[in-house]
Amino acid sequence: MTLVEEFPDVRVRAPAKINVFLAAGPRADDGYHELATAFQAVSLFEDIIASHSDGFSLSITGPIDTSSVPTDDSNLALRAARLLAEHTEYGGGVHIDIRKEVPVAGGMAGGSADAAAALVACDVLWGTGLSMRELQALGSRLGADVPFALMGGTAIGTGRGDVLNPALARGRFEWVIVPNALGLSTPDVYREFDRQDDSPAAPAVPSEVLHALRAGDARMLAEALHNDLQAPALRLRPDLAAVLEYGETNGALAGIVSGSGPTLAFLAENRIEARSLQQSLERAGHEALTVYGPVHGARVV
Repeated sequence: MTLVEEFPDVRVRAPAKINVFLAAGPRADDGYHELATAFQAVSLFEDIIASHSDGFSLSITGPIDTSSVPTDDSNLALRAARLLAEHTEYGGGVHIDIRKEVPVAGGMAGGSADAAAALVACDVLWGTGLSMRELQALGSRLGADVPFALMGGTAIGTGRGDVLNPALARGRFEWVIVPNALGLSTPDVYREFDRQDDSPAAPAVPSEVLHALRAGDARMLAEALHNDLQAPALRLRPDLAAVLEYGETNGALAGIVSGSGPTLAFLAENRIEARSLQQSLERAGHEALTVYGPVHGARVV
């Protein structure tokens, strides 16, 4: 039996993420910012199917607007596949079908999830047999959030956010996600952030965040939620502030801009409260999704 006959295609699922804490240092000479962040993978997933092909190609479907997602070689999933082929000297190609459910340009790392899923799928499809550590090293060359999409769960990220240490998180945290049709450019948010000059030289995740995660205590975590990119994101998109206020006065323990935005994440005390908040937001005219975390990283399904 040939490899193509044994593995005609491989399906992999990778999660979106929420930064429950994010602190950024000043911009370094290389243009990047040192970060200290606490990631949590949540139950909103990207699914990809990788199939054998002579070349490299991509198609995208899903319930969200994907018109702004590139299908050429600039797509992170295709870049991931080509990088793996180059690294392992694999001579064939792949066709990748992506079903997108994570908001595009929404601060939840949907593109990074695609890249992580592509690395795992192509590694299995091609039988290249890389370790998770090797896949994460390749992922870090594609984007700072890719290694976490591979890992999943809950983790502390330092450096550019790609140096990861797993964090103990007990129980299940309930979130209500409010996406926004108008994406927000991460570089634009960081440029707005750079206009302030009070960022710490060495950012760190405070012990309060770790204690809340370890205890599985939603109320404690709500008190510790923080995102240095929230203020610059709201300056660029002041319309989001009203949605944050609405959620926090209608049942959320706390709300936060997810990553660089514009997606908003509201922490709820339990599933019943999350569902009630979702319904309230929908009655007010906002799209709202209930998700939970932590969940697994990219894996074959």
